[in-house]
Amino acid sequence: MEKFSTYFSNYIDGDTLGYIGSGEINALSVSRNSRTVHIGVLFDRFINCGILEKAEKQIASAMELNKVVISPSFPKSEFSLSAIENILEYVKRDYPISNGFFDGAEAEIEDNVLTVFLKKGGKEVLESQKIDIAISKVLYNIFKVDYDISLLEVQAFDIEKAVKEAVAEKHKEQEKEREEKEKNVVHEVWDDLPLYRDTVKNIYGKQLKEKPKAIADVTTEDGYVTIWGDVFNIEERETKRGGNKIFNFDVSDYTSSISVKMFEDKRVIDPLIEKLNEHKTVVISGSYMFDSFTNQYVLRPYSISGVTKVEKMDNAEEKRVELHLHTSLSEMDGITAPKTLVSRAIQWGHKAIAVTDHGVVQALPEAYNAAKGKIKLILGMEGYLVDDEKYPNFMELKLKQFKRHHIILLVKEDTSLDESIPKEERKYGRKNLYELISSSNIKTYKSRPLIPKSMLAKKRDGLIIGSACEQGEIYQAIIHGESDDKLLELAAFYDYLEIQPNGNNAFMIRSNKELYENIRTDEDLININKKIISLADTLNKPVVATGDVHFLDEKDAKFRAIIMASKGFDDADQQAPLYFKTTEEMLEDFAWAGDRAKEFVIDNPNKIADSVMDNIPPIPPGTFQPHIDGANEELTEKCWNMAKELYGDPVPPYVADRLQRELDSIIGHGFGVLYVIAKRLVEESERNGYLVGSRGSVGSSLAAHFGGISEVNPLAPHYYCKKCKHSEFFLQGEYGSGFDLPAKDCPNCGIPMKRDGHEIPFETFLGFDGDKEPDIDLNFSGEYQSRSHRYTEELFGKEYVFKAGTMATVADKTAYGYVMKYLDERGLAGTTPKAEIGRLTVGCTGIKRTTGQHPGGMVVVPDKYTVEDFTPIQYPSNDEKKGTYTTHFDFKNSLHDTLLKLDELGHDNPTLYKYLEDSTGIPVMDVDLADPNLYKLITSTEPIGVSPEDIDCVTGTLAIPEMGTPFVIGMLTEAQPKTFADLLQISGLSHGTDVWLGNAQELIQNGTCTISEVIGCRDDIMTHLIHVAEKYEKETGKESPLSKKDCFKIMEYTRKGKAPKELPPYEEAMKTIGVEQWYIDSCYKIKYMFPKAHAAAYVIAALRLAWYKIYYPIHFYSAYFTVRGGAIDAVAAVEGKAAVKKKMEEIKLKGNDKTAKDESTYVVLQIVIEMLARGIEFLPVDIYKSDARVYKIEDGKIRLPFGAIDGIGENAAKAIADAKNDGGGEFMSYDDLMARAGIGKSVVEALKEAGALGDMPESNQISLF
Repeated sequence: MEKFSTYFSNYIDGDTLGYIGSGEINALSVSRNSRTVHIGVLFDRFINCGILEKAEKQIASAMELNKVVISPSFPKSEFSLSAIENILEYVKRDYPISNGFFDGAEAEIEDNVLTVFLKKGGKEVLESQKIDIAISKVLYNIFKVDYDISLLEVQAFDIEKAVKEAVAEKHKEQEKEREEKEKNVVHEVWDDLPLYRDTVKNIYGKQLKEKPKAIADVTTEDGYVTIWGDVFNIEERETKRGGNKIFNFDVSDYTSSISVKMFEDKRVIDPLIEKLNEHKTVVISGSYMFDSFTNQYVLRPYSISGVTKVEKMDNAEEKRVELHLHTSLSEMDGITAPKTLVSRAIQWGHKAIAVTDHGVVQALPEAYNAAKGKIKLILGMEGYLVDDEKYPNFMELKLKQFKRHHIILLVKEDTSLDESIPKEERKYGRKNLYELISSSNIKTYKSRPLIPKSMLAKKRDGLIIGSACEQGEIYQAIIHGESDDKLLELAAFYDYLEIQPNGNNAFMIRSNKELYENIRTDEDLININKKIISLADTLNKPVVATGDVHFLDEKDAKFRAIIMASKGFDDADQQAPLYFKTTEEMLEDFAWAGDRAKEFVIDNPNKIADSVMDNIPPIPPGTFQPHIDGANEELTEKCWNMAKELYGDPVPPYVADRLQRELDSIIGHGFGVLYVIAKRLVEESERNGYLVGSRGSVGSSLAAHFGGISEVNPLAPHYYCKKCKHSEFFLQGEYGSGFDLPAKDCPNCGIPMKRDGHEIPFETFLGFDGDKEPDIDLNFSGEYQSRSHRYTEELFGKEYVFKAGTMATVADKTAYGYVMKYLDERGLAGTTPKAEIGRLTVGCTGIKRTTGQHPGGMVVVPDKYTVEDFTPIQYPSNDEKKGTYTTHFDFKNSLHDTLLKLDELGHDNPTLYKYLEDSTGIPVMDVDLADPNLYKLITSTEPIGVSPEDIDCVTGTLAIPEMGTPFVIGMLTEAQPKTFADLLQISGLSHGTDVWLGNAQELIQNGTCTISEVIGCRDDIMTHLIHVAEKYEKETGKESPLSKKDCFKIMEYTRKGKAPKELPPYEEAMKTIGVEQWYIDSCYKIKYMFPKAHAAAYVIAALRLAWYKIYYPIHFYSAYFTVRGGAIDAVAAVEGKAAVKKKMEEIKLKGNDKTAKDESTYVVLQIVIEMLARGIEFLPVDIYKSDARVYKIEDGKIRLPFGAIDGIGENAAKAIADAKNDGGGEFMSYDDLMARAGIGKSVVEALKEAGALGDMPESNQISLF
């Protein structure tokens, strides 16, 4: 055998050759078509996978090959458990999904089983992809050792987590014990009430004596009443004097609802709330009286008792399986959430459940998560079938000209991504279903996503096909009187035939339609079902009885009635009993079938469920990222080159340590490709002349800064010299931002040093252990965004890039509108209690309305897959005109951890940068962010030379992003920020929840602390606590009771609003190291916090633009109004300050009657008058000189564009601009203008009123002399 070096020494570097050159080639194959080379090499010692990968790339590059694969073999003696992590690199090379899961892995061997201990979790994901089998194969191929593989998750001991888990486990055991005891207790049902009388337990006031009445029967004359119900909508608030609480909650027995109101000492209320949350169902006696404060009748309780409600259970020994069920994602048709329906099936002990929403599968991820490990979830859909043999041109026909039928599709099996099975032997049930959905949404959507029967016939492998409901092909053929032969022909297509309870189809009996004229009794409906059974018997197909579930309980029919009424259904109140039924209820519904009822209700559905493969997830487990050759190397090289360029070589240890730690985490967890993609997108945008801004917490990453992805430097505040690379870092929290450092010359070169750094921990981006899935959000210019999206398609191929799908559900305000409209139409609006209106509103909230698309989210599918391996696709809102394909699944809640999403958002700031750079010639990156005038502008109008009275504003921040809104201007006025770090606080406070109002604002007003000291951004909690802890250790010589991980956890709990529950165990340690009480109290109030990196990106952008506002005002206002777009009061703007002031006063006089448009107009007029006060005038709109949208600078003034006129939209403005440049010369008249521009009289009138048309005549005139 020849040495490896004999053939390849000229193609790889000396270092690599030193490792592998002595290896002996034992196999060599070349594919000329694909330009690939496979080399088998026998080595005498183990070689790390990374070295071989490096050699592969060098050979491929030198020989201009597409791919080189080196397959190594090592002596069996080289196999060592101590090197298992390095050995597993060979598995990661062939199976990228395993990337990150093997970090820190260890192993042991016992009884020929090699157990791999996973410290990063992932057992379920790896086993689902058969990685355990892959490990066994790799070990045999490279070492000739043969082991069975077992994967076992382990983790470092976390005492806090262990305690919480122990407590939770204890509670779980106690709950299980309680449930077991309950099974053996025979309770006394309270007469006709769904309550157990013997479980009544007093929790407030006097002992209960009376039997409750229905809430619907309570009248205003009753006075003293006793009612029962489930508790909801709990609200409490302390009185201004403290000590007492006003406590409200609502109760419903589902005949109606009632509000309960209490005024009590908080020592009574607080434990009562706990008891209400524990019992959930109560019996209340009290006085029913009018409450003038809420303007309604309320119940003032004398007595409250908890009580156990009789829960509906499926007590059959053999239980049914529901194979036809709709959820709240079945587009304004189903009512109940997927997890609630699945939980009910689990509670009842059913072995399986199918989810079959109309035309969609968007409920499946939520349903699968609820079912996991507890019940078999059958993936399904109720589709819309068209017989395209009968209607070959159905897409060209009107809806009434062809028939569509409902059909049930269930996924029987899917092994489409199982790489241990040859492709030709795999099953494609899920993928076939998803391809059918994609095609029906993209190619054959006509009011509904239609599935051609011919396509279904081709894609039925791995699917089970059922005949569906009364809208199914078989049922419709029967009631249309088709012959038996035709019925048998149609039925032969299906795997099972479906029958449903009479109640589901009772509407036919009530109907006056000619189609149903022969259906007048229950017996008629039974005869149709019997006909279906006869067809099935003839064809030897199973018959399945289903409930066609649309809501959970009978009482939920009211919610569906409200939703259907909102869609215009006249019979909305005549709801079929489409609730989830027990086995006993279904057997009773089919009692007419005699002994065969069990066959239809229990046996056949169970047989179908048993035939379905176990554990088919709707979305494959694992993370599937696109591949870019050399991505990790590209990122590493870019980052280290930038580090050396800024800070010298060698890179200072503080910088080098952080960068290396980040790169190890990013690359180790497979995120390098995401960074490289973002880097390339930014580079492409900048090549086209548009800078890119970052958002979110990506600015916490030094690798993102060095990689050119983020403008935010997360290092500690520091100086650095661009010439000699000298640097000085401040690591003890002395400054909040490097931009606040005083100016300083380099001690070596004598030139002014640069200042940067905001001290933002990397942990806020990728988590404390650096393993959190990253989100990199980029702000592209709105003008460039679409080109960025196209570039993404160029990078990966158009067939692999899709918009991220979103889902819109019925919001509470919309639901309230539906409820009130429903009640009003039935004359019930004035008599229905507010509590009942609230209950109905909640019941109608969260139901899916439509789909949409993320404004900038681009989803990338790896090129070894197709999109239907993960999700179907569709048009947003099913609107083909939008021209983009989106993921069918909502990305945020379903695909986030599976596929890569690039957030390429459109934003005004990069567009403003472009206009300002082009008009001034001053690069944005050259703006001095330490300019003192910038910080004066924040709280004063002095830098722009106007008075506060001129512009009705005390700051100079009008038109500055993030700092020009009335709310933020108020914050600036109160807090008086003076530094960049203070502005970071302002940005964080303005975007947080319960951070400023009732929190930091009060602390500043009370003099407790300054803007510099309050909690502004989430990251500051972690860094502040670390600095306080370090100071404590330095001063006392003791170890801090707060570790760095504790500081991280406190930050996480606080930013998520979890401090009240999670912070108490840390409070004493915080006090011990010197954290002040006001700081701790502030943490308890916070509900949400803004990331510091996001705040820094916003503030940097704001100050850059503010610099142009101060020093290049005419260019600033020209750019601002151009990018802002839309109309301004063109006439007033030209007439000058007095006219603008008058318009402002008119809006002010409206007081509380001001609309949102009025308030927006007022701010624009403030900016207009500010510009006028600075001596810059507007020139009027001119038909020949104005642009469509650009506010052009002309002779030291700004010419208004056509779009500045109210009533002239973007399209009309562009049409006018195009017409004036069409080569036809000046316009002869209004008629000529309208004809050439294609605009109407209203647009011409708007131009005339603005004085844009001069002396142009209204119509063409012919002069004879």
